[in-house]
Amino acid sequence: MDESGQGEPTARVVDRLRDAFEAADYTVDGVAARLGAQANDALGRNETTLAYRQTAAGDPLDVLIRFFLLQRAAPESLLSKAFPDILDEFLALGIIVREGDELLAAVDVRPYAEDDRRWWVVADLTPGLDGRREPMRPDYVLGIAPASLSLVKLTVPIKADSALDLGTGCGIQALHLADRTNHLVATDVNPRALQLTRWTAALNRIDLDVRNGSLYEPVEHERFDLIVSNPPYVIAPPGDGRLTYRETGFAGDSVVEQLVREAPAHLTPGGWCQLLANWTCVRGEDWRERIAGWTGDLSSWAVQREQLDPAEYVELWLRDAGLHGRPEYTSRYDAWLRWLDEQQVEAIGMGWINLHNVTGSLYAEEWPYEIEQPIGPHVLTRFERSEGLPDDLTGLHLVVAGDVIQETAGPPGAEDPATIVLRRQRGMRRAEQADTVLAGFVGACDGDLSVGQILDALASLLDREPAEVHEDYLPEIRRLVVEGFFS
Repeated sequence: MDESGQGEPTARVVDRLRDAFEAADYTVDGVAARLGAQANDALGRNETTLAYRQTAAGDPLDVLIRFFLLQRAAPESLLSKAFPDILDEFLALGIIVREGDELLAAVDVRPYAEDDRRWWVVADLTPGLDGRREPMRPDYVLGIAPASLSLVKLTVPIKADSALDLGTGCGIQALHLADRTNHLVATDVNPRALQLTRWTAALNRIDLDVRNGSLYEPVEHERFDLIVSNPPYVIAPPGDGRLTYRETGFAGDSVVEQLVREAPAHLTPGGWCQLLANWTCVRGEDWRERIAGWTGDLSSWAVQREQLDPAEYVELWLRDAGLHGRPEYTSRYDAWLRWLDEQQVEAIGMGWINLHNVTGSLYAEEWPYEIEQPIGPHVLTRFERSEGLPDDLTGLHLVVAGDVIQETAGPPGAEDPATIVLRRQRGMRRAEQADTVLAGFVGACDGDLSVGQILDALASLLDREPAEVHEDYLPEIRRLVVEGFFS
């Protein structure tokens, strides 16, 4: 047994568990087919009644769904059929616990899939089923969650000789990195998270180097081609009641700041660091300038996807901890708000920070709008375009990207539209307002004429000085190139 309370499963136990799951078709598709769309959707909302009704036959798949996903107790006779010859070992490991004459799952083991890849993920039991809300244990290990999937979709699609999953949790990022990384390290400060990550890796036959420690301490003298992190970024007051997966003893957003500042020392030349983050918007300061102070002269891109006022933020995370409606809710709410006010926090930004270990600068923006998923391929190509553009664009031959459309609006019968919008359908799905000159430029970009030739032709048509047209429109053209309006 380790300090998390569970032991290490042998190769035999892992193989038999996989065999049992595969034989029962305990997979994403198998569960979805058994439950049907309505019950599956309800389970996604943490409602189990419909799923329970759909699993009454009692075959191994029904037993596994009820036991792990619905957290229902099961008699030993049923589980013995689902796990022949290894049930005693599961009890010894602490995967299953005995309660009276029945057995209960001590951890959540659920199927997970993407494209043609199938996995099983081991985490702590999903809280909040059927409206039951209780405070979580401090070392709770979160399972498959929207934030972790957002990081999966954000990650640039590169082959890496070495990669680091910093703050691995239950190992979701490691699963996605394993088939394109030669050496994969997963770290966490939570011993229980490391234990469940080892189980996830073993169950999915992934070679994973799992290490204990805070931030970059476990990899002090190592460098990686790719670092990904969904760190404990929640900005909360110090004290008791912290949940390890989301909060630290760091003040404010300093855990994110330290991750960003120290990243270059752990990246290979041209390496990538990508993380989800929360940051404080302090009175009298621009959040972009704060993050620029962390990123230095690294090529970087920060996107604020959402901004919450302090009250909204506190309410969000108190609900997440299962404290809404409990006696301590109002006192915790008040203490948290007072602390944020003392820190001069007027809002909290939530989003991503991408770092590329080449010389450059920070581009920081607010973008709360719908984007294409996965966004990782677009992140990669945006950096490539930004870093590869020459100072002089006039010699480039541009072609309008296939997903760009032009939208016009104005009163009926007007000779010219009141507004022209160029809109991308992919990536960040940017919309850029254009005047007739810029719209005419974009419409002429078929690869035949250079940027300079098109601008000169427009200047002649408008009876303007070419130098003036170049000065006015080259910055806008540069922005459109970086944002992928041209291929």
